[in-house]
Amino acid sequence: MSDTLDEKRPTRGDARRDAIVQAARKVCLEKGFSKITVSDIASEVGMTRSLFYHYFRNKQEVTSAVIDDFVNDYIESLQFWNEHRTPGDIEGSLAGVVTVMRVGVFEHSSFRRALDTHENASLYLEFINRVADRMAAYFVETTVQDYAQNHPVDIDHVYETFYILIMGICGYVRTHRDAPDEVLRDIIAQTLHMERETKPKPVQTG
Repeated sequence: MSDTLDEKRPTRGDARRDAIVQAARKVCLEKGFSKITVSDIASEVGMTRSLFYHYFRNKQEVTSAVIDDFVNDYIESLQFWNEHRTPGDIEGSLAGVVTVMRVGVFEHSSFRRALDTHENASLYLEFINRVADRMAAYFVETTVQDYAQNHPVDIDHVYETFYILIMGICGYVRTHRDAPDEVLRDIIAQTLHMERETKPKPVQTG
């Protein structure tokens, strides 16, 4: 494919390109990422293979666009959490973000089932990598700024710390599905050196 043709290739926001991504998303969930073909996608959206190739070079490129589409859905849920959390309520914010991570990445959904298989392991890892990158950048631009107004941000390399933390939690929860939320909240707070509310010690009797 020449550079000239690549420069003319439609980008995100083009209505027909977006229709191809949505059709590919539907077919991927129905048949699995590894089993779909360009013909499947073209048939679903109602276009010829040649027109498909005007928008995407191959199946891998449209699959990448589908993963980005799911990442965008996930970031929207993160934005909803951020916009509705109570400023200064650290415990509530920790509980909320753990829920977002569980529901968005690990809960039993057709997307997770489609990716979380041996043949799609590399795609699942790519999805988690993109989620970690977008989440870390979002936290740095929003939540960290809010937290810094009332507390010291006692970590260096903020983006990198968030990225590694998110990747670590994703990997841990993927293999320890029953991990208690309290453990995850503690890990986040301890890694980020967050100032949490002091929990009262139980009163000794007898």
